[in-house]
Amino acid sequence: MKRFSRIFFYLRNQKQNIVLYLVFNLLSVIFSLVSLAMLAPFLQMLFGKEKMLIARPAFTFSTEGVTSSLKYFLGQLIRLNGPEYALGAICVIIIVSIFFKNLFTYFSYRVLAPIRNHVMTRLRADLYAKILQLPIGFFTEQRKGDIISRMSNDMNEIEWSIIGTLEGLIRDPLNILIILVFLVIISPVLSLFLMVLLPLTGFIIGRVSRSLKKQSGVSQEQLGILMSILDETLTGLRVIKAFNAEKIIGNKFITTNKTLNHIRNKMAFRRDLASPMSEFMGVLVLSCILWFGGKLVLNHQAGLAVDGFLTYIVFFTQIINPAKSLSTSFYNAQRGSAAIQRIEDILKTPVTVTDKPDAQTIHSFNSHIEFRNVSFAYDDVTILKNINLTIEKGKTIALVGSSGAGKSTLADLIPRFHDVSAGELLIDGVNIKEYSLHSVRSLMSIVTQEPILFNDTIASNIALGMEYADAAQIEQAAQVANALQFIKQKEEGFNTNIGDRGSKLSGGERQRLTIARAVLKNPPILILDEATSSLDTESEKLVQEAINNMMQNRTSIVIAHRLSTIRHADEIIVLQKGEIAERGTHEALLAQQGIYRKLVEMQEVK
Repeated sequence: MKRFSRIFFYLRNQKQNIVLYLVFNLLSVIFSLVSLAMLAPFLQMLFGKEKMLIARPAFTFSTEGVTSSLKYFLGQLIRLNGPEYALGAICVIIIVSIFFKNLFTYFSYRVLAPIRNHVMTRLRADLYAKILQLPIGFFTEQRKGDIISRMSNDMNEIEWSIIGTLEGLIRDPLNILIILVFLVIISPVLSLFLMVLLPLTGFIIGRVSRSLKKQSGVSQEQLGILMSILDETLTGLRVIKAFNAEKIIGNKFITTNKTLNHIRNKMAFRRDLASPMSEFMGVLVLSCILWFGGKLVLNHQAGLAVDGFLTYIVFFTQIINPAKSLSTSFYNAQRGSAAIQRIEDILKTPVTVTDKPDAQTIHSFNSHIEFRNVSFAYDDVTILKNINLTIEKGKTIALVGSSGAGKSTLADLIPRFHDVSAGELLIDGVNIKEYSLHSVRSLMSIVTQEPILFNDTIASNIALGMEYADAAQIEQAAQVANALQFIKQKEEGFNTNIGDRGSKLSGGERQRLTIARAVLKNPPILILDEATSSLDTESEKLVQEAINNMMQNRTSIVIAHRLSTIRHADEIIVLQKGEIAERGTHEALLAQQGIYRKLVEMQEVK
């Protein structure tokens, strides 16, 4: 039950609905038993197979007492109104009881649906909130398709395998328990024999279902891999076609798909065994009771009349269907527990970048950003080592170096996408960890090499994170970013939907929208991560003009491969293997005849 603790946690504020669900199910079971109880012992009396009771029997709370009272009542109906009237009365009672049984069953469904949807809504919301909280480093180790699979397929598995079977896991045991109470009242001796057989059958069914959890876990992992392949295919379709790699990628998908098919077949074979096995075991127990109880009745040893024994058998047959349903629910719950585990893996992942309980709010950037003996390591791999750097307000600092030198990681430390492993990062002389994440990031805008846009309108993408931006502000930001001209050429202007990841726009247009987004935020600190490196000459010129407009009177950290774009930086930091190898202005570094000069000469040769 421990693995379902999160489900129970979400149910804690649904106590009223759960109580109603139990009450409705209890009433449904009782009315179904009334309809059965009306049939077996009384039809014999009605058709003259048994003598009617003339004298009113003393009522006792036992099988014989209740049965005798009902027989007397039926006998009175027959004597006073005739057998046809009594038959009609029995039929009416059965119809009414079945009506109320189904009415309360419907009420139980009406109560269960909001409970189920509440749990799934909370679970999805918590998973999504955790994805937003987790540091960027977490996702470098995860397949995007696998995370999507957990949000979609694993959630569906939980909904249908566990939440969907809550009905059976609550109703069926209740049904079985009530029937068992009646059976004990009818015959304690036979019920004692039954109490030995039922746990034995439950143990056998449990043994068969145990492997379902492991198989389901493997199945969900394979489905995550399949989703990752699909995501990579859609993202890289142009490259796949250009390199004639359709067959290779297709075979990869087909192999994973066949593995998934094999695992799911094995799961289905085992799951589908639940219902027939439980029915067979139920009939086996029924046969044992029939033989054992019949023998006692024939030898007059059970203290039970023939009609009472028949009633016992009729009631016991009503356990078989709930037992079948319960075993199927148990199998499904075993299957769904693997999906819960995969969701829990994300929900329980520690969030390493968090606010301190007494975190301050920084309202403005006034002086400088300082890296003081900063080192950063990830998974025991040192990426930055002993960085000492001061970025004065209003200055432009450029970070250059070969791929893997640590440029992007250094820039990512400033908005706290990662926390330093050693040393201190300070803003205005205060350790950045003393400030709240929200307030630190509100001081910054970031323009990345790959434009990150969303399947929404141009206006919504520019105003991302700005709740109160009006149309005039959005238009002004687009003008500063050299984007207003191409936006106005669109049929719907700022209301144009740009497609998935901005696929309806050119590379230069996409980048200018991200610059407009940064301009609208109007931050004192800008981080530009190779914002022009993937553009053609014409687009680069427009984007560079937009960047120059945006950088005026702001503190800028620029990561650049094209060194021509950073000649006028106040200081250029050359990184090599995570350390500062050289630093200075463009002219000073050229004069040093070192790494920077070699990089410049290499680009000039190109």
